[in-house]
Amino acid sequence: MRFDPKEIIDQFKKLPRDWTFYRDWLKDQAVYLWENRPPRAKVLRFGAIFCGSLAVISLFLFFSVYFGAFGALPSKADLLKINNANASEIYAIDDIELGKYYNENRTNASLSEIPYYLINGLVATEDARFYRHSGIDPRALMRVFFRTVLMGDLDSGGGSTLSQQLVKNVYGRKNYGALSVPVNKIKELILASRLEKVYSKAEIMELYLNTVPFGERDVYGVKVAARRFFNKSLFELSIQESAVLVGMLAGNTLYNPVLNPESSVERRNTVLRRMVQADFLTLVQYDSIALLPLETDYVQEGKNQGLATYFRAHLQAELEGALQKIRKPDGSPYDLKTDGLKIYTTIDARLQSYAESAINELMPSIQKRFAEDWAGRKSGPIPDQVLAKAINSSKRYRRLIAQGYTEEMALEEMAKPVKMYMFSWEDEGLIDLSPIDSIRRQLTRLHAGMVVADPHTGAIKAWVGGINHGYYQYDHVKSSRQVGSTFKPVVYAKALEEARYPCDYFENERITYPEYEDWSPRNSDGEYGGYYSMPGAISNSVNTVSVQLALETGLEEVRTLAKNLGMEGKIPEGPAISLGTMDASLLDMIRVYGTFANEGKRPELHYLDRIEDRNGNVIYEYPKPSPATFEQVLSPETNALVVNLLETVVDSGTARKLRYQYGLRNDVAGKTGTTQDQSDGWFMGFTPDLVFGAWVGAELPSVHFRTLYRGQGSSTALPFVGSFLQKTMKDPHFRKIRGSKFPPLVDSLAYMLDCPHFLEDLPLEVDFLDDYFDNPGFFDRLYRELNQGGYDAPIELKRPRRNETEAEYLDRMRRYNDRINKRENRKREELKDFWSDKLFGGDRKERRRNN
Repeated sequence: MRFDPKEIIDQFKKLPRDWTFYRDWLKDQAVYLWENRPPRAKVLRFGAIFCGSLAVISLFLFFSVYFGAFGALPSKADLLKINNANASEIYAIDDIELGKYYNENRTNASLSEIPYYLINGLVATEDARFYRHSGIDPRALMRVFFRTVLMGDLDSGGGSTLSQQLVKNVYGRKNYGALSVPVNKIKELILASRLEKVYSKAEIMELYLNTVPFGERDVYGVKVAARRFFNKSLFELSIQESAVLVGMLAGNTLYNPVLNPESSVERRNTVLRRMVQADFLTLVQYDSIALLPLETDYVQEGKNQGLATYFRAHLQAELEGALQKIRKPDGSPYDLKTDGLKIYTTIDARLQSYAESAINELMPSIQKRFAEDWAGRKSGPIPDQVLAKAINSSKRYRRLIAQGYTEEMALEEMAKPVKMYMFSWEDEGLIDLSPIDSIRRQLTRLHAGMVVADPHTGAIKAWVGGINHGYYQYDHVKSSRQVGSTFKPVVYAKALEEARYPCDYFENERITYPEYEDWSPRNSDGEYGGYYSMPGAISNSVNTVSVQLALETGLEEVRTLAKNLGMEGKIPEGPAISLGTMDASLLDMIRVYGTFANEGKRPELHYLDRIEDRNGNVIYEYPKPSPATFEQVLSPETNALVVNLLETVVDSGTARKLRYQYGLRNDVAGKTGTTQDQSDGWFMGFTPDLVFGAWVGAELPSVHFRTLYRGQGSSTALPFVGSFLQKTMKDPHFRKIRGSKFPPLVDSLAYMLDCPHFLEDLPLEVDFLDDYFDNPGFFDRLYRELNQGGYDAPIELKRPRRNETEAEYLDRMRRYNDRINKRENRKREELKDFWSDKLFGGDRKERRRNN
């Protein structure tokens, strides 16, 4: 029987990719070839020709690669410039990492950070002669051929050295057609040899461990892998955890401890056995460690995972613009995704997590109440024209029309169920749903936003732009929606600034205003009658009173104050602004309420602290606004009254849930807001040290709650703040915030708030100060006059006399309080004399006269 090489090659092409099968097949072919061998002379001649030809081809190929026929090879100087693309990290003010910006998720680690047993495991498994070769290990290559290929010993190790693998990690492999494997291998051999001449073994080890991929498309280097699979820093890794990571290098997916735990344990133990063979572990240690169960703590990273995802997305655009203006020492601009920058922000990780958990915990129940609100109704929450417009605007519908479908055919096609992923609080996974039904679900999905800031510095502490950044990227912190009754404190503040008395009473009647096209604002509860003071009107959010105040104070003056307080959008000119019909963002409203929380000074909001390069050098520092430069928008006296009014809202008004449901006992002020048809729910508020705001609504205002009971701000947005504050006040870290108090009202201000919130009928005497308050500035003059005396006793006021001028009244009240103060001081001295004589004997009064 003649030897036919073509027949063997044809058989070889049909073979499966299995080492065991290859080994047995090769044995069979060897026997076959031996039994059918040609004469010895022909064998020798053929062997000589074959080996000579192979050597010539190999040398030719080697020198072709060496001299750049397949592309120029990096020189030693180029190798010295190896600089891994390094992820930039974003940090909270408490040094907790919020997330990263990257093309490759890599954070370089120094060799001192890496546990020695991880290095030992790597050497024992991947390159046992690492410290003895110069980049190429001929013994390892021979071992691979004989033991792995011929004998099928898969545990014998690989042939590439760590230096060769490092070259592959850094420069990758290119496609050269049929020559791809040999050309790439030759490149790696040459560069590995060069690498060993410019780097020490320790430096090569460090570079390797920072470049090696661990799968999942975004895990590069051991530092990121330790955090991903075990939620640990490198120095915290145990021997068995280090062995798991080393084992993954043989197959990122096959030995992934989360996806394939059994294979991972088997590979881990293989690594441990290699460490025993290399004398890095004792057999006793191996026996104990190999029996340990696999324990992981998987932490998913990415732009849609982790804390402050919406904030990080907002910050990224700003950073990329700023970095174009900052130059490296070589003159090139910084790259946010590759230069390993460290970005420090004002976000507080604890407050951020409390804000996010509040939304995640409460939104499912709010979404459920929305569905219940429309249950059993013939007409659903989505108007027909809105649904039709959404369908016609969808990508799928436009694609079908472009393919030649008629409108009827396209709608029929879109009514058919298909497999898809949809966001759901129940995490439904892959479901069958028609595209039309998916649009319905999207339109009825409620969204939310929340911001927390420090009113004294303007630093933003928490930023939640939505319910899930993976599905919904639109940031509701920056979106503008109608603000509703959260605008009313602006109206009250301007009225007080114009010297309106807080205990003025306003009739609660529905009024039609002919000059404004017969506009007739109504109260949300439909109740009318009686008279409200300012504290009563704002705590119950009475619309009729707010409109009267705005018209009497002046609409233009109210608009001007709103802009000065920080509302940057367009404010309409009509009286409906008193009910919050203008659009504003959460950031706008944080500035407004931050002013109230900061004694009338408008804070300048900021969230970026500084940027450092990978070596810790500060390359950019945000010019933090100085609180001393904050504009004084409201007088301290007016602002103190506004704070007290908003405390009343929490203590006995529309926001009282914060007290009885969430058990908050600390000082809190705030205001609920609900827009027309319950499209938007708001709550804005503050403590002495924090200002916060929350919003809830659907993507389109035309989709809204049906009833006020379920859709008002106190039922939608307020619970977020309640839950957030509840968590914050229980945290010992915020003990100071929990115990802080609003400055107490001076007696003259407290006196002016001492009146019933509501009266059925209006007594004649309640207006006794009207003549004085018609004169702008009287309130401020009264405050300053009576608080310059340094009185120890509470300040008292009497009723003005008939025909008494303002100056005469102020002088009389000052002299009256002087007398009260002297009388109280005299009583205290007499009491001290009495107890001194009783306890110590003698005549204290006589001693005082002698002195």
